[in-house]
This record gives sequence, structure tokens and C-alpha cells, in this order.
Amino acid sequence: MTQPDPDDRHETHSAASTVADDLARLILGEMTPGTSLPSEAELAVRYDVSRLTIREAVKILEGRGLLEIARGRKAVVRAPDGSAFADFLTSVIRYDAKGLFDLIEVRLSLEVQSATLAARHSTRAGVAAIESALQGMREAAAGATDLATDAAELRFHSFDVGFHEAIALASGNRVLGYLFEAMSQPLREGFYISRRGHEQRGHTIQDTIDAHQRILDCIKDGNGRAAAEAMRFHLKDTERDIRAALSGRPLRAEPSQ
Repeated sequence: MTQPDPDDRHETHSAASTVADDLARLILGEMTPGTSLPSEAELAVRYDVSRLTIREAVKILEGRGLLEIARGRKAVVRAPDGSAFADFLTSVIRYDAKGLFDLIEVRLSLEVQSATLAARHSTRAGVAAIESALQGMREAAAGATDLATDAAELRFHSFDVGFHEAIALASGNRVLGYLFEAMSQPLREGFYISRRGHEQRGHTIQDTIDAHQRILDCIKDGNGRAAAEAMRFHLKDTERDIRAALSGRPLRAEPSQ
């Protein structure tokens, strides 16, 4: 039996990679989740390659999480899925204290930029989403004495995550919005730990709400520089809360939902 020429396999793979890269640009730039790709035959004609090369290119894009392939059907564009990224961050936070500070460093880069862009580009709907999340924080805090119950604390942190995610979405930057959606669970766990340190430092839940209100006010004013500074101050204070929590009493796990 004749073995395939290694050079032929390399050429096929190179052609498939080239096609995959071009299709990725098309998917990310022009296609929406749920849209079907053209048939293998159509794509083969478009790129002047074999259907085998198209099939390999589609598999490459499936591996990148851009396409979903079902037997007997055309490949379909997938909605962005950050589950693997979220799982990685969650495990780092749970089992490595340094991971908490690594996450704060990343948040300082992303969220300061996010607040700046939100102040410049947010729409009325974007501002309303941020306001709604902050109102949710207020209502959750009002329903308990300093978040004394697990249920109240879970609600508060969920709205807190929603506040930061709404700012990312209001920035108009799709990558920021995607990252914060993927980071929601790790952020919630980080917030739970920082809350313990916040209390140990003698601060109240109202202090947290006030810090968020300052960020929102700057965004509503369209002042990008002030929004960035308000977010930076809030995150540096969160870092101090985490240090206090880790140097204090042992922490119990985040309450189950």
C-alpha cells in the first residue's frame, strides 16, 4: 500500500490553515452566532482548493471554538464561549493565593480602560444597565444586616459582577465584554474574599456602594479620566481588602448557589 507523501500532507495542512485564517476573519467580522457556513463545495470553489482541505480548515475552526459541527449539516458559527478561561481563573483563585493578586493586576489594566471607554462611548441603554446593577447591589444590601446571610451576599456579589460587566459592555469594545462575561464566576469568588477583608479593615457595605456610585457618576458625566481614576482607586482598595483577608482568619468557601 502506498503511503501518503509527507510533503503532500504538509501542503494540505498549510492550505487548510490559510483557509481557516481567512474564514476566521470572515466569521469574527461579518457573521453572527447561528449563521451557517457555505457548503464545502462552495468554499472549495471560492478558495480553489479541494473539499478535503475545506474539511480540515473547518475542523481547525471547530478546535478554536468558532464553529459547531453536526453530522450531516453545515458548520454553524458558535456564540463566544469563555468557559475554559473561566474554569482556569476559578481554579487559580481557589488554590493559589497569588492568583487573587494576578487577577487584580489584570483587572487594573482591563477595567481602568473599560471605565475610560464607557465614559466616552456609553449609550443611554449602557448607562441604564450600569445603574440597574448598582440598584441591585443597594437592594441586596438593604435586605440583610451587613450581608449577614449567604443568600443576601450571593445576590450582592452577583449584582457587583453585573456592574463591572455592564461597564465593559458599555465601553463598546466586544473583547472587553467577552472577557468580563467569562470572568464572572472568578470575580464573584474574588469579591467574596475581598468582602471579608473589607470588614476586617473596618469598612462597611455602604463604602463599597459609594465607590461604585463614584465610578458611575464619572461615566455619566462623560469624564474618561475621572472614571479611570475612580476605578483605579476602587481596585487598589480591593487589593488592600484581599491582603487583609489573607492575613486574617481562615476563609470559608464561597456559599453555594
